[in-house]
Amino acid sequence: MPIEGEYAPHPVRWGREQVELYESSGGTRGATLWDTGLPVVILTTRGARSGRIRKIPLMRVEHEGRYAAVASNGGSPRHPLCYANVTSDPRVELQDGAARRDMTAREVTGDEKAAW
Repeated sequence: MPIEGEYAPHPVRWGREQVELYESSGGTRGATLWDTGLPVVILTTRGARSGRIRKIPLMRVEHEGRYAAVASNGGSPRHPLCYANVTSDPRVELQDGAARRDMTAREVTGDEKAAW
């Protein structure tokens, strides 16, 4: 079931622009993380406090059709805001290229975390 509601664009300009470019092109443009060449996906969540729809470009981490959303905040000791959104409401939408998938997020631990 798609996530519906009022959309709140990414608060940072580069994130907002990348989401717009990615979505408007069906994932053919804006599909890499800045100038690194690393592929990205768009993760759609519901804001934990606002309840508004949030979209964030994340590095694409996929294996055999399963995805991992790494909440690293660029190596910061604090979780990114999307972490609170996903733990508050694990229903997410993931766009990988033109394909959109409704998913349920969960935190991995132990051996499963080590495998990723």
